[in-house]
Amino acid sequence: MAKPTKDSANHGGEPATPAVTPFIRRRTGLLAVILIIGALAFAALQAHRQAGQTSGDKITAMPAIGGPFSLVDQNGNAATEATFKGKLMLVYFGYTYCPDVCPTTLTEMGNAVEALGPQGDKVMPVFITVDPVRDTPEHLKEYLSFFHPRFVALTGTPEQVAAAAKAYRVYYAKAKTGITSASDALDYLVDHTSIVYLMGPEGGLKAHFPHGTSADAMAKKIREFL
Repeated sequence: MAKPTKDSANHGGEPATPAVTPFIRRRTGLLAVILIIGALAFAALQAHRQAGQTSGDKITAMPAIGGPFSLVDQNGNAATEATFKGKLMLVYFGYTYCPDVCPTTLTEMGNAVEALGPQGDKVMPVFITVDPVRDTPEHLKEYLSFFHPRFVALTGTPEQVAAAAKAYRVYYAKAKTGITSASDALDYLVDHTSIVYLMGPEGGLKAHFPHGTSADAMAKKIREFL
């Protein structure tokens, strides 16, 4: 992992180092669940593409991914889909306390933007949290200091986040950890879809990248739309 992330047991403290914590060690098995969810979502997208093909093997339509949302960014400013109109968006849903999958993906997204050189200015990497209870604008702003400076992070009320996730067909749910103590109420992981979406200047889906896609592969595909 190229960038440090937060430890789930560090409730509002300093960002954790990349070292493996006891909390992460107890729950590394859940990462397999997250990857399976991402793989299933990727398979669903592929199925939609195949269903949209004609007898001549021509794709007639992309899956209906994306749509209106109303959130706030890491600076507390209102943000909607119109905020990003005219730019390509790299969109990823995750959360700051994610021990490995999210920081790895965000790092690859940032590296892809960097690999585009001056053309990277036409691409906006966007991180939308699926954990609005812990991921406040202030917390997101601190977290983004570890990643590419062009990143925008978005959060909102649980209802607003749920609406955005539904528009992008993103699954997420708090993982069952067996924790019952009130003092440990904020000590949890979140299972979620792990796919990066490339959205066009008008908000339509252009491409998607499953978990594990390299920065070079992302950049190569993005160049097709610049």
